[in-house]
Amino acid sequence: MPTTTLLIPTPDGEADAFAAFPDDGERHPGVLLYMDAFGLRPVLHEMARELAGHGYYVLVPNVFYRHGPTPVVDLPEYIGEDVRPGIIAQVMPMVRAHTGEHALRDAEAYLTFLTARPEVEQGPVAAIGYCMGAPLAARTAAAHPGRVAAVAGFHPGALVTDAPDSPHRLIPGMTAQAHFGLSEQDMTPDAVIELNKALDAAGVDYTTETYPGTIHGFTMADTDAFDPAAYQRHWDRLLALLGRTLGKG
Repeated sequence: MPTTTLLIPTPDGEADAFAAFPDDGERHPGVLLYMDAFGLRPVLHEMARELAGHGYYVLVPNVFYRHGPTPVVDLPEYIGEDVRPGIIAQVMPMVRAHTGEHALRDAEAYLTFLTARPEVEQGPVAAIGYCMGAPLAARTAAAHPGRVAAVAGFHPGALVTDAPDSPHRLIPGMTAQAHFGLSEQDMTPDAVIELNKALDAAGVDYTTETYPGTIHGFTMADTDAFDPAAYQRHWDRLLALLGRTLGKG
């Protein structure tokens, strides 16, 4: 499985990125994969390779590039409960500094770069994300309805907030099919209702699902939150979504 590291030009500098894609010399649908708050690291490389094996070109940018290239934060191979609080203390200021304006500028740059790759076929792409990456994927899909045909978010961060630019308030601009896979602690019941109301009002073809017995971060194999059954469910849901919208999988 070919992989490469790249530099994506943005209005605010160059974002380093990881990409994985099939080695058949053909062009394939593009997938923009937004990282979780722990950043671009081997577990995300492996997930990108897994997805590429199903026939996609997968681009994973370092969302924290404004704070430096990968690794922005030094991480252990395994993020257990003993080290999690210290890592959270380092990454949360960067999460909070990543404004909606930053997200929109980056989304334009990432999509332009992804769709110009010689390995990527013409046509719409998918935006997917984990943790903080889920609202970034939703923002991207809402801002680029003609370019994003599928959006997925797993153990999402703040999809529903009181902010004027909360991701759920942007859903009227979304035309992509969507799946949101929640842990049991990601959103309150009222927030889920609010999200679903926004999706319904926009006429979006979507599913929201709480994965039973899970905690936030359940897809990340290098953390204590990892849940193998939920991880497989996430692949089942994601590949079905991409197959319907991008024609692979």
